[in-house]
Amino acid sequence: MDDLTTQLREAERRLQAAQLAADASALDALIDDRLVFTGPDGVLYSKEDDLEIQRTGDQSLTRVDEEELRVLVAGGTGVTWFLGTLEGVFKGQEFTARVRYTRTWIHTAGHGWRLVAAHVSPA
Repeated sequence: MDDLTTQLREAERRLQAAQLAADASALDALIDDRLVFTGPDGVLYSKEDDLEIQRTGDQSLTRVDEEELRVLVAGGTGVTWFLGTLEGVFKGQEFTARVRYTRTWIHTAGHGWRLVAAHVSPA
């Protein structure tokens, strides 16, 4: 496995840890300002939308269990496919969901890997 692939796998796992900890600062560093996230409701969300639910506590994860993580790097672009179970509270409602995330990352010398697009769906 080459260095960029290893670094992308590590970035994905840092993202998961930041989500679990509701760490908006860590997420800010990992997410590109141009992020477009397709939520399970089909709505498109921005980086600021994502950070806001962390800051306000509207989303609080208590469990992120990774079952599978696939990683592909092509030049300065990477894709990760996460399969796992999330548990927590979203806008006051408890949930447990087995989901598949597809995340597109870009690599730059200044920031390393940063998330630029993502999609989640039930698995």
